[in-house]
Amino acid sequence: MTETDAVLDKAAQLKASGTPFALVTVVRAESPTSAKPGAKAVVTVDGEIEGWIGGGCAQPVVIKVVKEVLRDGQARLIRISPDRDDGSIAAGIEDFNMNCHSGGTLDIFIDPVVARPALWIIGASPAARALCILARHTGFAVTAAFPGADRELFPEAGRVIDDLNALAAADTPSFVVVATQGKRDEEGLEAALASGANYIAFVASQRKAEKLRQYLKERGHDAARVDAIIAPAGVEIGAVTPEEIALSVLAGVVQARRAGVAAASQPMKNAAPVQAAGNCCGGGQAQPTEAIDPVCGMSVMVATAEYRSVHADDTYYFCCAGCKYNFEKQPGRFLEARL
Repeated sequence: MTETDAVLDKAAQLKASGTPFALVTVVRAESPTSAKPGAKAVVTVDGEIEGWIGGGCAQPVVIKVVKEVLRDGQARLIRISPDRDDGSIAAGIEDFNMNCHSGGTLDIFIDPVVARPALWIIGASPAARALCILARHTGFAVTAAFPGADRELFPEAGRVIDDLNALAAADTPSFVVVATQGKRDEEGLEAALASGANYIAFVASQRKAEKLRQYLKERGHDAARVDAIIAPAGVEIGAVTPEEIALSVLAGVVQARRAGVAAASQPMKNAAPVQAAGNCCGGGQAQPTEAIDPVCGMSVMVATAEYRSVHADDTYYFCCAGCKYNFEKQPGRFLEARL
């Protein structure tokens, strides 16, 4: 089996399990580098690497950027080079200056692969059915739920549930749209609130929504969550037909998705918060998760750092034995350079 086969097999396994990862590809290399154009790897948010995209200098940078792209869903093109950016690097390339022993340059494309965000559509109205079709083709994992719902009504849904009570056993969705439009509005809204989703939109007039908000509060639902229900749902486009209403509603969901509401509503599987990078951990402060090698400038994961040195009661972390050795010979030189 070739290295590429192993990478693609790993990608398929992670995708099937719903685990977010990034497909990392070397697109350009200036010798001397251990990785060549076309080299690929799969990298998870935990820093697990399957494949090869460079050695000790490249890997920590790639892992750091992978965490970023899995948070915001935006691909990155990065450059790892011993030459500092003098303004000549093309727009759209993030530069990482690394003074590693190899001295080569790598351009690496990092593409996130995350699960489709979960959208619940509660209701069986014409707008709900139209929304299901549009959302499915816009990258959402759609669950359609309403008493009597079936595949004939929602052929594009990933899952159809005909009992609102059954939603209680489902995972928390990223988004919920209640499009009951006069049929079991109260039950639909209560199911949406029970879902735990941060984003709930209700297809209704402002006047009707206010009456139902009052009802929900009197039923004992948290007032802040009830007030956060978006109604009327969607972006104002003068929609009239069910299809136009669905388009308006979906525009609002997409807008929220790109603003990061999905991440707040449904934390990424296995994701861990990344604290600000630092050099030391003393004085009773919490230990940072990442540090900057004061010699070469690369990012080092504190928990797994093999090379570290204590100077003036502060601990410094290094990517390799060479950087540690050079630092301990002249610590003042490297610390002054970073001021």
